[in-house]
Amino acid sequence: MPLYECMLLMKPTVEKVALMDLVAQVGRHAYRRNGVITDIKSFGRVFLGYAVKKHDGRYYKGQLMQMTLMAPPSFNKDLHYLNKEDRLLRWLLVKHRNTTYGLDFMNDEDGKRDLLNYPRAGLYNMKDRDEDDEEEDEDEYAEGMGETK
Repeated sequence: MPLYECMLLMKPTVEKVALMDLVAQVGRHAYRRNGVITDIKSFGRVFLGYAVKKHDGRYYKGQLMQMTLMAPPSFNKDLHYLNKEDRLLRWLLVKHRNTTYGLDFMNDEDGKRDLLNYPRAGLYNMKDRDEDDEEEDEDEYAEGMGETK
C-alpha cells in the first residue's frame, strides 16, 4: 500500500469537536479499506496566502490538519465526498512515490548502503559529541577575536 499525505484546510470558525469528527471520518474511511493512519498533525489556525471564496464568504484564515496514512491506490477516488463537506475550504491528497518501507527497504541494496554511512555509536554517544562541539566553538570564537591559544 502506498503512503499518502492528506491535508485538510477547514474554516476558522469550525470547533475542535467538529474538526476531530471530520478527521476521524477520513480515518474510518481509510480503515474500512484496510488502510492505516501513521501520523496526524495539527497546525492550528494559519493565515492563507490568498482568500478562499466559498458560498458563505471569503476566508483569509483556516485550520490546517495533516494526516499521513497508508491506503490502497483507489483511496483517492473514495475521498471525493469531501467536496460536499461544508466545514472544509480545501483538501489535498498527495502520494509518496518511489519510497520503500520496512523489510523492502532492508532488502534493497541502496538501503543497506545508506545505513552503513552512519556510525554505530554515533547515535548513542551524544554527550561526547556535545563536548567536542563546545571546544570547537571556543576555538572559532578565539580565532574570530584575533586571539590564539
